[in-house]
Amino acid sequence: MDFFHKQNREPNIDWLGKKWYFLGFSLIFSVAGVLSMLFWHHIPVGVDFKGGTQIRVVFDQKPDENHIRQALDRAGVRNASIQGISDPSGNAANKVVIGLPKSSATDAAHDKGREDVENALNANYHDSKFEIEGVDIVGPTAGKQLQKQAMWAVIYSLAGMLIYLWFRFEFIYGVAAVVAVFHDTLITVGAFSLTNKEITLTVLAAILTLIGYSMNDTIVVFDRIRENLGISRRESLAEVVNRSINQTLSRTVLTSGLTFLTVLSLYLFGGEVLHGFSFALVVGILIGTYSSIAVAAPMLVAYREWRLRRGKTASLPASKRAKA
Repeated sequence: MDFFHKQNREPNIDWLGKKWYFLGFSLIFSVAGVLSMLFWHHIPVGVDFKGGTQIRVVFDQKPDENHIRQALDRAGVRNASIQGISDPSGNAANKVVIGLPKSSATDAAHDKGREDVENALNANYHDSKFEIEGVDIVGPTAGKQLQKQAMWAVIYSLAGMLIYLWFRFEFIYGVAAVVAVFHDTLITVGAFSLTNKEITLTVLAAILTLIGYSMNDTIVVFDRIRENLGISRRESLAEVVNRSINQTLSRTVLTSGLTFLTVLSLYLFGGEVLHGFSFALVVGILIGTYSSIAVAAPMLVAYREWRLRRGKTASLPASKRAKA
């Protein structure tokens, strides 16, 4: 299926001519996310990373959050967060998540916090039935360890992709792709900070997924650029890059569009458990598709112009065929 080619003619969009608009767009969202992470909401990590206790409670009728908070206060449970959550099962209004902050003492303190919450609910909800649906407990030590492992998982994935592209294409291709993926990750994490949504282990899984997805989309564009460089010696690099993006545009829109519709449905109808995961993919697929065109490819042209200004060779080293 081809959305853009008509009568054997390719689209003729000057993508590189719009590079300053792309740069402005990326700067606005990147800087906004960084400012939010530094000064506003910071990085709102969930219980998986910061430690603490989350108790999911289902009531047989809509509970009053103020009543729950008063019951917890009377039981000596302080600084608890209470949040109603949505659920496609139809009992959305009857389910709440009670969060307890991490303890500065020992991990065993979290078990006591869970017992205090259960006792407070048992003492104050005689007429209303409720059920403890689940309890997630992560101690401060485990939370710090998970943070470190998450950071290294992202670093290792980026390093592995850089090495692969260095071997498969050339080093500048790997650098451009990694910069584009870092751009995608920064904006996605910034979106979580701006909207104050918690980053959990499932969100981390989504971020690693979108890193691979964005890299795959970038490789498709790079591969077409490499092929066109081998057969279009008289064209400038900017013309080759523009033509390569236009040639892969139908594939990009078809693949990314269908994937986006899938994760959007997951975000709208998947329920609270998958909300963070699907939100990361919704933002990441949009930004990842955009960065393959607006960030990664223009970096090749910028690299060549930089070499020209330094009086070095104007040819892109990666114009040779990829290694078998």
